[in-house]
Amino acid sequence: MGMTARDSIRRMDADLDATLLHTVADGVATVVISHPAKRNAMTAAMWRALPDLLTALAGDPAVRALVLTGAGPTFCAGADISSLTGDEDPRALAVTAEEALAAFPKPTLAAIRGFCVGGGSQLAAACDLRFAEEGASFGVTPAKLGIVYPASSTRRLASLVGPAWAKYLLFSAELIGADQALRAGFLNELLPAGQLDKRVAEFTRILASRSQLTQAAAKEFADGRTDRDGHWDARAAASDDAAEGVAAFLERRAPRFTWTP
Repeated sequence: MGMTARDSIRRMDADLDATLLHTVADGVATVVISHPAKRNAMTAAMWRALPDLLTALAGDPAVRALVLTGAGPTFCAGADISSLTGDEDPRALAVTAEEALAAFPKPTLAAIRGFCVGGGSQLAAACDLRFAEEGASFGVTPAKLGIVYPASSTRRLASLVGPAWAKYLLFSAELIGADQALRAGFLNELLPAGQLDKRVAEFTRILASRSQLTQAAAKEFADGRTDRDGHWDARAAASDDAAEGVAAFLERRAPRFTWTP
């Protein structure tokens, strides 16, 4: 049976309701995946929009950390396959967005409620940190669709949870609960219901108060860029952050770090 005019209107309404929202406050950018009609599944337009949005936020000196989350009770239920045109490769769209998120030069944190599945897990894994609320569910589901999961995404997942857990998730495409995700190493913190927003706000305030020089170098080193010691040594020598940190410690005050990426 073909699509009726009413079906077409409903689909257009759902697509119009799919967007990436963002705000910047107190040094923290918050990007919200919003597609309530489909549990915040990412449309093709949303995948395409994310890298440009991240570039703009990375260049904003007011942004010292970034939170990625979903609207309402769900983080992201994957990719909205129905939004793709015939010549679009969903894997390529997702990988481009994932790599842009992984390359964001400031600390990133995924704040997760509900389903974090497929492309949602891919985005969460690309963040530096992942905090979740009890009751969240996680899954990497290409085996249900016969899709080869990208090599870069597989390596990133395995670096988080280890090869055994990565194989478990990829081979089975089964969902796991938040407790299992915490034990596997996918999550940094698991919060009781109702406590996620408070904890994320508290922790990102801490991130925003720390040295961006330290954070940027640590992010590169932790992600495997071990060939840039000289680059960061030169940046540190030209920065006042270390002198300010020592002075603030001796004067028992909060430091005012000025280095920016």
